[in-house]
Parts: sequence; C-alpha cells; structure tokens
Amino acid sequence: MDFKEKPNYKFDDLVQIVKILRAPGGCPWDREQTHKSIRSNFIEETYEAIEAIDTEDTELLKEELGDVLLQVALHSEIESEKNSFNIDDVCDEICKKLIIRHPHVFGNVNADTTEQVLKNWDAIKMRTKSQKSQTQAMESVSKALPSLMRSSKIQQKAAKVGFDWQDVNGALEKLDEECAELKEAIKNNDVENQKEELGDVLFSVVNVARFLNIDSEHALYDACDKFTNRFSKVEALAKERDIDMKTASIQTLDSLWEEVKNK
Repeated sequence: MDFKEKPNYKFDDLVQIVKILRAPGGCPWDREQTHKSIRSNFIEETYEAIEAIDTEDTELLKEELGDVLLQVALHSEIESEKNSFNIDDVCDEICKKLIIRHPHVFGNVNADTTEQVLKNWDAIKMRTKSQKSQTQAMESVSKALPSLMRSSKIQQKAAKVGFDWQDVNGALEKLDEECAELKEAIKNNDVENQKEELGDVLFSVVNVARFLNIDSEHALYDACDKFTNRFSKVEALAKERDIDMKTASIQTLDSLWEEVKNK
C-alpha cells in the first residue's frame, strides 16, 4: 500500500485515502458501498453538522463537516471507478456555477443589494437549467427535501410570479378554510380525503410561516424541544404525586400539563 502517514492532511489526502479504501485489498465494507447503500449516511452526517451549527459547537462542526466531506469523496470515487466523473469534475462544476451565478462579482453586472443578487441568481438558474416556466422551476425543487422545507420553496417560487396573498391575513383565512375541510372529512369518516386535507392544512401552515418570516422547519424543531421539556416536568410531577400516567385520565394529565405550563 503506497501511503505514508503525515502530521497533517489536506483535501487531496482524503481523496487518496478513499481510493485506497475502495481499491482491491482495501476495506471490504467500503468496497461494497454504492450510492444508495450510503444514501442515509449522507443525510445523517448532514443533520449532525446542522446540530453542531445549532449548538454553536465549533469543534463538533469541524468533525461533522469532515464526515460530510467524506460522503462527497465516497460518492465521487464510486463514479470515478465507472469512468463517469471524479472529485475534480465535481469541483469544476461548482466553481463554474459560482462564477456564472455571480456576474456582479466575476462579470460586469451591477447588483448592490441582496434582493437584486437573488433576483439575478434565480434568472440565471432558470436560464442555465433551460426552465421556461415557473412550474418547471417548482418541479426542480428536490422531492428528497423535508416536506416543510420543500413546501416553503415551492410557495416562494409561486410568489415570484405574483401567485400569492397580499398579506398574512389571506394565508390565515386559507388555513381556517383548510382546517374546516379537514374537520368535515373527519366527520364524514372519509379516510382518503382526511389525508389530502391534512396535507392542505400543513401546506397552509407553512404559508403562514413564510409571511411571518419564520422557518417552519425550525419552528417545529423548537416545538418538539418545548414539548419534550414540558413532558419531562409533567412526568416528574406525576411521579412526585404518585400518579400512574398509564392509567390516569386524560383530564388528570392535562391538568398536570397546564400546571407545568403556567409555571
């Protein structure tokens, strides 16, 4: 094996290490991997990097970004073995994209505000991807995204051609309308329609969040944390009062919840 250990390593060393791991005589596990077999790993590593950002843990972020970079190197090496593309092609692609989409930096276009930069970015993106309609731009939003995030991106693209409420009140009225339709589907025991109407309610909630400049994904993230924190206190209070949560009535548990909430 032609590899020498070093005090410090760089990007090219990572690429070389991945090649060695995937080569005959390398690691059996690494050699078996495909794009699909490590798909979930990519998602997991990305979310772990996001958690490091959220917790402002710089050391952890450094580690997790390395794990994300490893995924990029692995996927690139898998294609390199097929003579399809390699890591250099990946770097070439993103460099060209950045140059093309920043004509105000690398060209002679003027863009003095963030708003103008984003407007130019969208126009260039549609042109380079041969998108001739806003529907095509919507369809280009990845279906692998978390659905709250995907909803927001689709709504933003609709808004760019004027398909939007004037203010949050219109979005709130639509939310009320969708909630009423969900209640009607539940009342009629229409199972198939219940699923559709629930989806409409969630989509409308994201629309309200967009008008309030709130990231719905983050809002739900915080709500999960808040619920977990309150539940732990309810559980502790129930134990203190010798209340069995499994057999206690919902009224009793709700009373404990309200007591914790008011504190």
